[in-house]
Amino acid sequence: MQDLLARFEQEIGSLVPRARDGAVEGPTPLKDLTADISECARQAYGLELGPDFRAYGKMESGLPGGSIKTRPAVQIIRDALESGRLSDGQHVIEATSGNFGIALGLLSRIGVPVIALVSRRLQEGVLDQLRGSDVRIIDLDVDVCPAPGMEGRADEMAAKAAAANVRSKLAEAGMDPSVFDASLREIEALLGRNDVIRLAAFLAGIYGMFCPQQYDNELNIEAHRTVTAVEIDAQLRAAGQDPAEYSMVCTFGTGGTSGGLARYMQERYGTRAVHVVFPVPGQDVAGIRTRANAAGLGLYRPAEYAAEHETDFEKARPLLRFLVGRGHDIGESSALALYEAVRMAAGGGPSKFVVMAADGIAKYRKALEQQSGPPMRVSLEDAASSSYDRIVWVHPQYAPREEGIEMLARSLGVEKSMITVSSAGDVGSLLSTQSVPEAMRPALEGRTLLVCMAGNTSMNAAKVLAGKGASVQSLDGGITGLPESMDKPPGMYVRQASD
Repeated sequence: MQDLLARFEQEIGSLVPRARDGAVEGPTPLKDLTADISECARQAYGLELGPDFRAYGKMESGLPGGSIKTRPAVQIIRDALESGRLSDGQHVIEATSGNFGIALGLLSRIGVPVIALVSRRLQEGVLDQLRGSDVRIIDLDVDVCPAPGMEGRADEMAAKAAAANVRSKLAEAGMDPSVFDASLREIEALLGRNDVIRLAAFLAGIYGMFCPQQYDNELNIEAHRTVTAVEIDAQLRAAGQDPAEYSMVCTFGTGGTSGGLARYMQERYGTRAVHVVFPVPGQDVAGIRTRANAAGLGLYRPAEYAAEHETDFEKARPLLRFLVGRGHDIGESSALALYEAVRMAAGGGPSKFVVMAADGIAKYRKALEQQSGPPMRVSLEDAASSSYDRIVWVHPQYAPREEGIEMLARSLGVEKSMITVSSAGDVGSLLSTQSVPEAMRPALEGRTLLVCMAGNTSMNAAKVLAGKGASVQSLDGGITGLPESMDKPPGMYVRQASD
């Protein structure tokens, strides 16, 4: 164990900021963004922020793993190694929306295998980076493919499909399937509640793996109270600024950053200085939660914050594009937090800010470049009010019955002749080879809406086709999400594909 700990410190721990003798070794940059944000406020929003406005960005993208999540990951793993709860031969398993899993992927440097449970529809860039981080990914957002005639609720079918996928992936990692089978009822119940956080801990328990439990682990807060906040304090003082005059602005992923900064500022200066920013309900900003989804998490401590804000990410997009164009390496959550700082300053609130730039643009660049076009995932309401050249069914296992095609046409308000069905073989080839079969090439022309069972296959196909230049969207929820199909056996509308 001591050998593993020594290798951890040499290969990973020594590359991450660490408190020593009252100071922090290897701090990340604190960058003065005042001039560029003020210019962006004038150009993009018509706002004057005034002479007292000042904004620093705490730039975390240079950390190993590319994000602020490396800080608590290192703290938690170091503690596990020192206590003996993690040792040679053990797997690490955790639920993640991207960055924490990427940080855990650093453990491959010392031969510790990592399994990440992914429960969100991750942006393509986030998923690609997670795949490239030496982490074994178990994607729980599997497309529900019930056999025709199978009865049951959609969430129950999704839980069973996800459980089968988890079992298969764990077996590939060398885990005994019989252990899984003995706990199948509990696992399906957790998946049915979409409680991926508890699922990771449960799987760790039955298989003897180590789970960091980032959403409940107080070390997540301590990493920022004892290191990140100390860094910021020293850097502000070095810049001739009084930290007590500054508001700290961050988005909410697990609650570690907000909790650590809040405790430090309260202990050191007696102030509630942390402003926590959430996207508005219904928005999916990579790596962070809405306020409703944060409620109930162990590290969500609203009583310790100065204020909470729900902010429209669409309003933050111009700022993201502007700052990235000026060479600042910030991601989506950083832009949301910075935009809220602009709103506060323009609205007569605080005027001095340190904003946590939790990660960089690399994972989101493709999405940023596509911002001018329509969203790739579309609701039934929006699809029904749009005009398409064709509507195409895509699925590698099932095809719609005539009744299913008629229901889809009614739901979208189009003629049945608008809907075509791709062969299962062509869809499988599209997804596996990332090349467009000849029979599917018409989808590259005009506007196309893709539909599948539950929305995941069509979204994956849409990403491939969009990469080939197609104007394509995916119907969110698929055919099983249509109001007319609710609580009815899928076999009424789909059948096993013949090819």
